[in-house]
Amino acid sequence: MRLWLAIVAICSLGLALVPGCGESGPGAETGSGSGAEGDSKVVVACTIGMVADTVRHVVGDRAEVVGLIKPGVDPHLYAATRADVKSLLESDVIFYNGHFLEGKMVEAIEGASESGIPVHAIAESLSESVILEEAAGVPDPHVWMDPSAWSATIEVVRDAMIAFDPEGEGVYTANAEAYAEALAALDAYAERVLASVPESARVLVTAHDAFNYFGHRYGYEVMGIQGLSTESEAGVRDIERISGILVERGVGAVFVESTVPERSVNALINSAKAAGHDVVIGGELFSDAMGDDGTYEGTYVGMIDHNVTTIARALGGDAPEAGMSGKLTP
Repeated sequence: MRLWLAIVAICSLGLALVPGCGESGPGAETGSGSGAEGDSKVVVACTIGMVADTVRHVVGDRAEVVGLIKPGVDPHLYAATRADVKSLLESDVIFYNGHFLEGKMVEAIEGASESGIPVHAIAESLSESVILEEAAGVPDPHVWMDPSAWSATIEVVRDAMIAFDPEGEGVYTANAEAYAEALAALDAYAERVLASVPESARVLVTAHDAFNYFGHRYGYEVMGIQGLSTESEAGVRDIERISGILVERGVGAVFVESTVPERSVNALINSAKAAGHDVVIGGELFSDAMGDDGTYEGTYVGMIDHNVTTIARALGGDAPEAGMSGKLTP
């Protein structure tokens, strides 16, 4: 009944992004979470892969984690499907990043919250001192680009799960401590290899402005051709401005992103070439999504390891080809 009432509530909001919403009814399949008959395992729904991976490490085998936004999909542009709404409403707890990253999913998430499901925006739960802002004062949602900052979300997930499932406190606490240690090791590796890049070359140019936390943590000047959201389009003036900086400073590599089309980066390379300066693509970085499911790069640690290693090697630093622990895909 909770599922049916929530679906009706969401439909009444005019949620056009859920086709066929009115086709569901009281006879629809009930949830599989702790409230479902015969199954006591907690079901947790998450949006982006970085959130889902963090939650999986904290909950371990005590809960089932459902990731909604698949690898390679841009969360800035992603709209909730009917299947996503169903998953949200059938879950026991929901975690998402927040700070407008999943802007087109917010209505569906709010609908689930209104049905009584606990909802947590883990980036929005962090201290204001951690959150960076764009020039216009808009919070930057890409906190995961700094492992030391993202580590604070582990506590947010741990506390939320303990509040929902007090009997699992020991499991959640132990798992959170272990994962925090793993992220501390990742941050130490990143700091070491990124510091090996000559200071004059510590300029990171990417398709959109997703690496500000990275730059802030490791001392890199970051330039995104597009803004914080990929909904914006890079203009000719933006490309010409950044191209001029590449030429002036002799920057030899720029980077594409797995979730953003390459056209703006290619335009930047062509603009620099027209000015007599050759720039190459230093590699593909993971920005708003992790790698493929089942791969090392499909984990948060693997994603950051890939980015750090790729950036350091492309800009003249000293980093092992296979990354921090020898697991990167050749």
